[in-house]
Amino acid sequence: MAQRDYYEILGISRNASSEEIKNSFRQLARKYHPDVSKEPDAEDRFKELNEAYAILSDPDKRSKYDRFGAAGVNGMGGMPDFTSVDFSDIFEEFFGFGGGGSSRRRNAPRRGADLSYAVTIEFEEAVFGVDKEFEISRNETCSTCSGSGAKAGSQPVQCSECNGRGEVRQVRQTFLGSMVQVVTCPKCGGKGSIIESPCTTCRGSGQEVKTRKKLVHIPAGVDHGTQIRLAGEGQPGVNGGPHGNLYIEVRVKQHKFFRRRENDILLDLNINIAQATLGAEIQVPTLEKDHKLVIPPGTQPGKVFTLKGQGVPYLRGSGRGNQLVMIGVDIPTHVTEEQRALFEKLAATLGTEVLPQERGFFDRLKEVLSG
Repeated sequence: MAQRDYYEILGISRNASSEEIKNSFRQLARKYHPDVSKEPDAEDRFKELNEAYAILSDPDKRSKYDRFGAAGVNGMGGMPDFTSVDFSDIFEEFFGFGGGGSSRRRNAPRRGADLSYAVTIEFEEAVFGVDKEFEISRNETCSTCSGSGAKAGSQPVQCSECNGRGEVRQVRQTFLGSMVQVVTCPKCGGKGSIIESPCTTCRGSGQEVKTRKKLVHIPAGVDHGTQIRLAGEGQPGVNGGPHGNLYIEVRVKQHKFFRRRENDILLDLNINIAQATLGAEIQVPTLEKDHKLVIPPGTQPGKVFTLKGQGVPYLRGSGRGNQLVMIGVDIPTHVTEEQRALFEKLAATLGTEVLPQERGFFDRLKEVLSG
């Protein structure tokens, strides 16, 4: 049977670029890999694909194939030599095995890890904002060896295992034959160099943990659980990569009197029976100063008054929420003889009839809290 054209196998034109060859092989390899494909001829198709890619991805072999056909690359008629072809980056990307990637990827700059800290503030500080100073610990360049990792007077030496490349090639036997797998050098860990005399401060890592004081501005309006991102304040990057970020989680202490619902502040306030019945002018506490509030005669328990603009500032945008004052009536548990006599006279005028309420106190409370 005549051997199929390699360009036809990969579904590309004869003037296809190296990138087009690689992309086509990736797509078809994913489709026909025996581990994932249900096609009956998947294994044969996959072998064809690898054979075609082994030739066309190599500029020298492709040139010979273009001039002489299959005879120019098959020698005495056998299969192409796959030991010189590195499929590891493709197999690793699509099938989860292969080498550890190219040395270019391993040595490329990588962003540092993020750090996360929590800071606890008072209720009032969350409402109005505050500057907080706290300590963070992170890796920084070793002050003794200036990041080299080597003891003073010495330098890292080239790894003899990989000759400074940071990777070694291993030949694996697969159903396709012998294939090259590129792996991280086990001796130097991919660095390409060995530190024979490590720095005594950082023990060869080139970094040491340092504690720094950091002043952070917490804006007005933050709530419990709010995260503040400080760009570039995390761990240092690798191979010259950028620092990670520092995330500050805000934790807000509970207030003795005030509660918060989004940008509104809630306050339960008890008045006495006389104030509820006859009406009164009272002073209501807010987070800034006392505010005058007129209680009309006949005010019932659960009545809610709104103090405009006395709530929490909006974190994004202008303006503030409101303060909601929910009225409760304080029923005395102990009265003097004079007070008892007065209540008895009042009771005689009110009668003894009781009436069920259409909507109770807890209904109104639920309505207020649900907005």
